[in-house]
Amino acid sequence: MFTEFNLENLENSKEILENLLDENRKKIDDLLKIENKTYKNFVLPFQEIGENTNDFLTPIFHIDSVKNSEITTKVYEECIPVISKYETDISQNENIYMALKDIQSKKQSTLSNIQNKVLENEIRDFKLSGCHLENNKKKRLEEISLRLSELSHKFSQNLLNATNEFEMVIDNFEDVKEIPASDLELAKFEENGITKYKFTLQMPSYLAYITYGTSREKREEIYKAYCTKAPQNGKIIEEILALKNEKVKILGFDSYSHYSLATKMASKEEDVISFLEELGHKAKNRAKEELEEIKQIAAKDGIIDFQSYDMSYYSEKLKIAQYDFDEEYFRPYFEQQSVLNGFFDFLHQMFNIKFTKANTTAWDEKVKVYDLSENDKTIARIYIDLEARKDKRGGAWMNNWHSHYRTSNGEIKLPTAFIVGNFPQSTNETPSLLRHSDVVTLFHEMGHALHHLLSKIEEPFVSGISGVAWDTVEFPSQFLEYFSYDKDVLKLFAKHYKTKEVLDDEAIDKIIKAKNFQSSLATLRQVEFALFDFKLYQKLYKTEDEIQDLLNTIRDEFAVMIPPKYNKFQNGFSHIFSGGYAAGYYSYKWAEVLSADAFYMFIDSGNIFNKELGIKYRDTILSQGGSYDMDKLFFNFTQREPNIDSLLKIDGIIS
Repeated sequence: MFTEFNLENLENSKEILENLLDENRKKIDDLLKIENKTYKNFVLPFQEIGENTNDFLTPIFHIDSVKNSEITTKVYEECIPVISKYETDISQNENIYMALKDIQSKKQSTLSNIQNKVLENEIRDFKLSGCHLENNKKKRLEEISLRLSELSHKFSQNLLNATNEFEMVIDNFEDVKEIPASDLELAKFEENGITKYKFTLQMPSYLAYITYGTSREKREEIYKAYCTKAPQNGKIIEEILALKNEKVKILGFDSYSHYSLATKMASKEEDVISFLEELGHKAKNRAKEELEEIKQIAAKDGIIDFQSYDMSYYSEKLKIAQYDFDEEYFRPYFEQQSVLNGFFDFLHQMFNIKFTKANTTAWDEKVKVYDLSENDKTIARIYIDLEARKDKRGGAWMNNWHSHYRTSNGEIKLPTAFIVGNFPQSTNETPSLLRHSDVVTLFHEMGHALHHLLSKIEEPFVSGISGVAWDTVEFPSQFLEYFSYDKDVLKLFAKHYKTKEVLDDEAIDKIIKAKNFQSSLATLRQVEFALFDFKLYQKLYKTEDEIQDLLNTIRDEFAVMIPPKYNKFQNGFSHIFSGGYAAGYYSYKWAEVLSADAFYMFIDSGNIFNKELGIKYRDTILSQGGSYDMDKLFFNFTQREPNIDSLLKIDGIIS
């Protein structure tokens, strides 16, 4: 039923891939020889060829992110040029393009809306890849695609290497006395009979010191290391920008931002800019007040020259002072397995899906695998890998592996996905105890996963997250996030890992009240990232200095706290330089309008566990994948257009 995760033959991946792609080429040649091409005899098998290729490649690329080693990097780098050349060849094959156009013009009226959507997307993507251009231009696009793939991987690898290279060792207990016991235990080691503490740039360790580290000098040391890591990425960014600019000019677009919107819900560049600027201007006054509140707390410690590396430390003190909210107090109540069990219970109540532990192998002993079922029928599988490791790249993400679809011989294939996080590690003595912010991240990534796994669409190219416009793909993830702040939802899993006592109402109220703590500062931060990303791709910025000047200009208008000059945030902005968010980072905020508006329907219904509404959301949004544009699906669910005020209200920016 499911393909097992097995990479025993990893070293031979390049050879296996080459054979698979040669077979694909033969199959495509055979398809092109069909005289009377139809959707059934041409488009369906063409989609299957693409799906089978992804099924093989996804674990190879995935393992490089979650179990990085010399072997995984070598295999990744061997496979990249092979798959890049193949994908370019396919996407620029004029015969396939003409066949798809021919089927669309002759058979459109006999096809379903979903089948027409597949054709519409494919024909658009063939145009965007330059299949209609002369051969010399196609050749140059192929070279650019390969180089961009290599640069993207190098960018990520540089960050991972830099993260693993840095260590800050402290032997003075006074410098670590405020750090929570669970974090201190992970940092502690003995050397020559002396107890010392080691902090790294891995997120749980970095956050522990920047948030609770008593020594201002040490906070600056780790902050500076974090925001100056991988300086060689500056030159990689220059090359990425030049290549992307060259690529879109060949394709006839004014800029990469213009090109990016061809596959998005937003239709005009000025719509994106004005949307972000409106959010930024509405949040700025309150953000100034929020910063002032932090500075006042710092001033009590005699800190007059308040700096960026003081933000997290004094924000935490302010949070405790304002809300009596201490993130560490809650961690014993958010033991990883307890959270998962309660979360699964909630998802069953909302969407009528059950999670059952699967007896199968994964890439690490800490990975948990579950089969999803609906009305006792297995429908999907999910791999959950939550704990930080030295060989895992930072951040959290969802990866789709298999899609739900019907094959050309009528068999239904079941979907699979991976959720990856970098949460606190478990040891033999202590289980993995999450922060509430980790719980929020888990809900977010599960939102992505369910969007993929609950698909009922039978065409692989628009099933699950395939074919979903990039600026709406965050809608289901952010929507599910909001439930992680609800009292009744939290009570399903917020249980002390030793006493099994459920977190009381007063403590949960603190989490809810603290939700919008510094929400205006957070909004401005996202606006800054999104404007920087989008404007960066509106024209060609050629040098590191020009890129920095653009970032400074945006900060001058929107930031209320300007970071030190040595901060090179852009060199670690992997979302846009090694992820898929180039000229699309605005998607987080764009989609959040939909998420907040949909969530308000549950609030307005008076029942957060409104199963009728939950099933409607599952059936009108999640199960439909990319088969229709999200604005249509959103309207089907809400019966109205989205309203930006829902987001501003939910963030506490307006009342």
